[in-house]
Amino acid sequence: MKRRYGIYVCIGMLFGFFTWTEQRLAVQGNLIWNKVFLLQTLAVSLAAGALTWAVCVWGPLLWKKVRGSLPVGNAPKERRAFSSGQVFWGSFLLIMLCWLPAYLAYYPGICAYDVTVQTGQIADHAYNDHHPIAHTLLLAGCMKLGEAVSADANTGLGILTLVQMCSLAAVSAGGIMLLDRRGLRRGALILLQLYAMLYPFHFYMSVSVCKDIFFSVFFLIQMLSLCEIVRRRSFRFDRYDFLFGAGSVGMQLFRNNGRYAMLVLAVFLLLALVMGKGARRFWGKCVINCALSLLLGSLCLTGLFRLTGAEQGDRREMLSMPIQQLARCMLYHGGVGELAEDDAAMTQEDRDLINDFLLDEGYREYRPEISDPVKSHTNTYVVRYRTGEFVRTYLHLLTQYPGEFINAALAVNAGYLYVGDVSHAHINENGVDRGLGYIQTRWVDGELNPRGLYQDSKWEGLHEILENWADENAYLNIPVLKYLFVPGVFLWLYLLLAGSLMARKQYEACVPLALVLGYYLTLFLGPAVQLRYLYPLMLSLPFVTALLLGCGKTPGKRPEKAPEETNLGSAGKKGYRNEKRNWE
Repeated sequence: MKRRYGIYVCIGMLFGFFTWTEQRLAVQGNLIWNKVFLLQTLAVSLAAGALTWAVCVWGPLLWKKVRGSLPVGNAPKERRAFSSGQVFWGSFLLIMLCWLPAYLAYYPGICAYDVTVQTGQIADHAYNDHHPIAHTLLLAGCMKLGEAVSADANTGLGILTLVQMCSLAAVSAGGIMLLDRRGLRRGALILLQLYAMLYPFHFYMSVSVCKDIFFSVFFLIQMLSLCEIVRRRSFRFDRYDFLFGAGSVGMQLFRNNGRYAMLVLAVFLLLALVMGKGARRFWGKCVINCALSLLLGSLCLTGLFRLTGAEQGDRREMLSMPIQQLARCMLYHGGVGELAEDDAAMTQEDRDLINDFLLDEGYREYRPEISDPVKSHTNTYVVRYRTGEFVRTYLHLLTQYPGEFINAALAVNAGYLYVGDVSHAHINENGVDRGLGYIQTRWVDGELNPRGLYQDSKWEGLHEILENWADENAYLNIPVLKYLFVPGVFLWLYLLLAGSLMARKQYEACVPLALVLGYYLTLFLGPAVQLRYLYPLMLSLPFVTALLLGCGKTPGKRPEKAPEETNLGSAGKKGYRNEKRNWE
C-alpha cells in the first residue's frame, strides 16, 4: 500500500496509547511507567495502529467492490429543487421551531456558567477580562433594554437568549445552504439538517447564556469561510475573506483563547506560504488576512478595555496544567503524608517554591479531573515576579518525575482523549445541588434574584423532563448512540478527517483544521473537560466534514483569465468560460 496511508497507522497508535493509558489510570489511580508497562503500551499502540490501517484502507476498497457488484441503474443527476434563499430560510425556521420548546422551558435562559460573576461586574461597574468584556457588555445592554421595555431585567435576559438562539440557528442554516450550493447529496443534507434540529446538546446550549455560544457562532463562520477560501483559491479578496475576518475578530472577542488558536493557524499559513510553490500569492493573501484579523481583534479588545476602564484578570487559568502537575508531584513525592505512595524524595528548595505557589497547602485538595480546587489557592505572584525560580523548579521536577507530569496531564484531559471516560460527566457534582452534570443548568437564586433575574419557565413540564435528562447524564445510558455525545469521540473524528484528506493528497484542505488543532491545544492546557468548551468543535464537525469530503476535491489553481497568447476562437473561449463557471 502507498506510504501516505501510514497516517492511519499513526492515528491508530495514538488512539491505542491514550485508550490504554487512560483506562489503566481510571482503574488504578496512578501509572508506574516502568519497562513492563511501556512494553504493554507499545504493544497495544501497534495493534491499534494496524487495526486502524486495515479498517481505513481495506474497508473502503471492499465497500467499493461490493457496491460495484450490486445491480444499480444510472440514477439521474440531482437538481437543486430550491433556491439558496429558500434553503436558508427553510432550514433556519425548522431549526428554530425545534429549539423553541427548550427556550420556553428554560425562559429566560440557563444561567449556569459565568452569568453570576458577570452580573456582579455589571452591578459594581468593575470589569475585568477574566470573562470576555464584549459578552459582559452585551449582557448589560440587554438587561438595560429589558428594563426600558418592560421595567424588568429578566425580559432583557430573555431577549439575549433569543438573539443567541437565532445566531446559532442562522449560522447552521448558512452552512447547510453553502453545502447545498456545493452539490452535497440530498440525503446527506437531510441528515445534516436533522443534526442541527435534533441533536440534544443544541437544545441546552442554544439557551445557555454564556460567551461560548457566540464564540461557537464565530468559530463555525470562520471554519466554513476558511474551507471556501482554500477551495476557491482566489487571489482576490472576496466575501469569504471578509467573513473569515469577521469570524476571527468575533472569536477573539468572545473567548480569551481564541487568539491562541489563531496563532497556530497563522503558523500553518506561513508554512503553506513558504512551501506552496506556484500558489504563494494566494497563501500570502491568507497570511495577510489572518494577520489583519489578529490586529483588528487586539485593537477591539484594547478599545473595550479603555471604554470600560477594565482591569486585567488573573492569569491563573493559563496555569491550569502546571498547577495540576506540581500538586500531584507534591502529593507523591513531597513528604506531606497525604498518600501512602509518597516517597518524600523532593528537595526542600522545590517544596518551598511550591508552598509559595500553592498557598495554604492547596495541593491537598487535588482532584485529578479538574484543576479548580487547587487553582483557587494559587499565588500567581510567584510566576509573574519569580519567573526564573518557577521555571527552574518546574523543569527540575519534570526531569525527576516525568511519570507524575504525564499522569496529571492524562487525568485532567481524560474526557478529550478517551472515548470510555465518564469522569467528565461528574466533575461539578457536589451531591447536593441539581444541575451540575455534564450539561450544567443550575440557577443560583441567591445571587441572581437580587439583580432582577429569576426563573420563569413557560413550560414547566418540559423543563422538568429536560432537567432530569441533564441531571442524570442520561446520554451515557444510550447504547452505541452515546458515542455521539461523549467528548472523547470528537478528537479522533477530526484526526480521521485530516488523515483521510492526507491519504487523498488533499494537503491544502487540511489547512482549516489547523484552527481546530490550535483550539484543542488550548483545551488540553485548560482546567477541565466541559461541554461548553467542546461545543464549538461539536457544532462544526459535520459541516466541515461534509464540506471537505462530501463536495469533491479541493481544486487546483483558479483560472484568472483566458491565455492571451492562444487563439482560442469562439468555441474555445466559450469552453473556457464554462470551465471557469463550473469551477466557481
